Amino acid sequence: MSSPTAPLLSQRTSGVLLHLTSLPGAHGSGDLGAQAYHFVDWLASAGQRLWQILPLSPVGPGNSPYCSPSTFAGNPLLVDLDELVRCGWLTPEPVEAFESSRCNFDRVVPYRLGRLRDAWHGFLRTAQKTEWIAFERFRGQQAHWLEGYALFMALEASHGKRWTQWPAALAQCVPAMLAKAGIHMTDDLGFFSFVQWRFSVQWQRLRDYARQRGVLMVGDAPIFVAHHSADVWMNTDLYWLDAQGEPTVVAGVPPDHFSGTGQRWGNPLYRWDAMAGENFAWWKARLTHLLDWVDVVRLDHFRGFESYWEIPASEATAIAGQWRVGPGKTLFDALAAACGAGQATPLALIAEDLGVITPAVVALRQACGFPGMRVMQFAFGDTADNPYLPHNFEAETVAYTGTHDNDTALGWWQTASAHERQCARAYLGPQADVEIHWAMMQSLSQSVANTVIFPLQDILGLGGAHRMNTPGVAHGCWEWRFDWPQVGPEAARRLAQLTQGHGRNLTSPMGSF
Repeated sequence: MSSPTAPLLSQRTSGVLLHLTSLPGAHGSGDLGAQAYHFVDWLASAGQRLWQILPLSPVGPGNSPYCSPSTFAGNPLLVDLDELVRCGWLTPEPVEAFESSRCNFDRVVPYRLGRLRDAWHGFLRTAQKTEWIAFERFRGQQAHWLEGYALFMALEASHGKRWTQWPAALAQCVPAMLAKAGIHMTDDLGFFSFVQWRFSVQWQRLRDYARQRGVLMVGDAPIFVAHHSADVWMNTDLYWLDAQGEPTVVAGVPPDHFSGTGQRWGNPLYRWDAMAGENFAWWKARLTHLLDWVDVVRLDHFRGFESYWEIPASEATAIAGQWRVGPGKTLFDALAAACGAGQATPLALIAEDLGVITPAVVALRQACGFPGMRVMQFAFGDTADNPYLPHNFEAETVAYTGTHDNDTALGWWQTASAHERQCARAYLGPQADVEIHWAMMQSLSQSVANTVIFPLQDILGLGGAHRMNTPGVAHGCWEWRFDWPQVGPEAARRLAQLTQGHGRNLTSPMGSF
């Protein structure tokens, strides 16, 4: 028997997938400024209850939010620079001419970090006593992760290498050496803490505004963490590492019909036995922290909690891996207890259960009461029993036209096989040839799935050049941005009409969740 589902995920709702960096804005990247508030207003006008984003953490190699130096920190690129000007800490300057259609990270990262550093020094010169008190209060409240993160970033800036290549005493977190290093890095420690303070203030302000407009936030939690991260550096005993701190085994997925060699992701694997010995304290802290930021969490690669593919770090591909048993429901029971949830009020988690899913994974998801995901781009080409076809959905489902990893709906249609297109026409009707994106959205919206979420690119009918990410591609991903002239008034009107017609525009009080 399935456990109950979180209240919000048990109602018929509709939402939009858009990462914050994709918003318009003058500083090269979307952020937590005025355009984010304008997007909330647009969502409300379109009758949408949910805004789904990608991980809020700092980006890592390839500018990916899924490979971050910290799972607790906020992305410095999202800090609203205009707010820092209004606070009097940052001097207005002529804005550089950035591209409006993409985030050019090579230019945006040094520009924004430089402006943030200027704001920190402005804060040091001009901050009022009350502002200092608020800053120090934040540092104290978040010290359990912030101190380590700030020191990690300061040491990275100083040494310019992965942490395993730092001096041994620093790599091994010898307390006396860390304290000594910190004495010489007070400015950097203050800077990285200051940026996190402003991120937190600005994010919570935006979230409060969204809730006032009836919009709730859906966040994202990658299952694994980056090896070069404060999370691993500070907790080496929780990962399978050798004496030098390098992974002995890494994460990935086995060969399948998409790849004959599988996928070698390279993340260090958790020592679940060690985590269980601490009653999953790290995971409790992580999820509690994230649920302070968002209302619902999409849990990436859910099947890895039932069993995961372990690859020897010496192997170049995923072929030589083996399945290992994950923590299962024991972990989620511990998380529910820590986050104040339980059978009456389950955790507000979405299980990303795409790919080859076994009956054991389905049983775990149902036992936890988590809805699974269905992506309509995977629905066509075989039989009417395909689980991604809307008539096969169960109510405890979050349905998408596509995710950040997929092509846009129009891009998929333009590259699909003739057989897939014929199957889609037979299922969706003649609208498929006219507006494949709206045909797919309508089919999902009128399905029994409690939750439907559409990428903004699909609402706007954009082609494959506008996709957010291509898995396995190291460059050119995560860059897409839109501008308001692309949107116009018609998209919100049609989306609101669709949502209302299928009973997805409920206006329950925010406090009920």
